[in-house]
Parts: sequence; C-alpha cells; structure tokens
Amino acid sequence: MTAQASLSSRLLALADLALAAGREIMTIYARPVVAREKADLTPVTEADEAAEKIILAGLKAQDGGTPVISEEAAAAGFIPKTGQRFYLVDPLDGTKEFLSRNGEFTVNIALVDTGIPVAGIVYAPAIGRIFCGEQGLGAFEAKMEGEQDLSLCAWRPLKARKAAPEGPVVVASRSHRDERTEAYLKGLKVKKIVSAGSSLKFCLLAAGEADLYPRFGRTMEWDTAAGHAVLAAAGGHVEVETGDPLRYGKAERGYDNPAFIARGA
Repeated sequence: MTAQASLSSRLLALADLALAAGREIMTIYARPVVAREKADLTPVTEADEAAEKIILAGLKAQDGGTPVISEEAAAAGFIPKTGQRFYLVDPLDGTKEFLSRNGEFTVNIALVDTGIPVAGIVYAPAIGRIFCGEQGLGAFEAKMEGEQDLSLCAWRPLKARKAAPEGPVVVASRSHRDERTEAYLKGLKVKKIVSAGSSLKFCLLAAGEADLYPRFGRTMEWDTAAGHAVLAAAGGHVEVETGDPLRYGKAERGYDNPAFIARGA
C-alpha cells in the first residue's frame, strides 16, 4: 500500500513536517542535552525549540491563514486567537522520555475543526514509527528507516479493537501516573498494564495493541489532539468523565484538558 494511495495531500504535507522536525530532534538526541525549566516547572530543551521552529515555518507556508497553538510558543505567552479551525502542535511530546533516552517521545501535529481533531500526525523518530489519521479517511501506520522518503513507505491501515472478555490491556503514562489513575485501575478487571510515554498511548489503542488509556492528571490540548485524531480515525473514542467527547479550543480553561478516558472500539 503506497503513501499516495492511502494518505490525503494534507496528511502527507503534515507528515513531511513531522519527519523534518524528527530529523532535527534526532540530531540533537545524538549529543548531550541540557534541559531548562519553564515557568510551569516542566522541562524544555533545544530540541523542543528547534522542532517547533521547523513545524511553525512549514505550517505558515502550507496554510498561513490558519492559526497555530504550539506548546513552546504558548509557554512564552503567544497564543493566537482561534476560530473554528486551527492547528495544535507539540513539537516534542515526552521531553522527560527524551531526556531519559528511552525513545518514547513524539512529534505531534493536529488540525482541529469545530472542536474535533480531524487530522493528526504522531511521529516517534527514535523508534521509527509514524501514525496518521484523518476524519472519514481512516488511520495508518508506517515504519520509517533512516532518511526514508514518505513515497517509499508501506502504510498499513489501523483499526482499534474491542477488549477481550478477560479484560482490557491498559496503557498508562510512564512519567505521570497518579493516585486517581491507580484507584481507577484497581476497580477494573485488567488483563495487563503497559507503560508508555507521550502520545504513543493513543496510537497503541489505534493499532489494536491496547484497549484503554485513562488519564486523570493534567494534560494540555497540544499533548492529546494528534493522538486523539489517529485513534478516532481508527474507530476509537476519547471521552471525559461525563461520557461526553473530549473537545478542543477550550480557551476558557487555558487550553488544558479535564480528565479523560481513551478507548478502542
């Protein structure tokens, strides 16, 4: 299955940006990296900033009329006014994973329309997995090897699965497990718990490798939108505790998310 046959021109363009950002991240990953602490006490590195610069320049060239909310720009106080349609970008999701060198960090780019993430790219450059999804067109994954061109990728379709009768495989945060998550898991009949970093957790559900991802700790919209788009395109769901869909563009909350539960089919 070729990239041209599976992905829209929009997804291919976003994937190209994610790959370019990932190449820059891996160049920096190959040498010692020092993190700084942001105002919210989370770490940031030169890789976060270099990747963001590449993605923002690319989005401006591709779709300059659509606002972009990106993590590092937002941390510096720049959050543009958004309308119905805007991008959410996390140039390096899983900075703690990047610093611990476990490979579980991602580049996230999502397009939101009327509160729904309608297209998303999640690229994990250290482990060579790229995931994408678009509303109405489906979700796909490819393995990236070195400097491989997107046109040479074999994209496989993704479909979220139903949990087995013996219980779901639960994927949980490697760096952000909290007491509410632990309490929630104790109330379930769980087959297995798998730890993973960054937005890869959504992608494991989309790929049918896990069934449930509960998140009660704080996340920001740019942390979740791309993975949410991939999971939704694969037939999965992300809901807040009331059972309503998780939505985006929550300016009144400062673009953070309430607790949510992501599920496969």
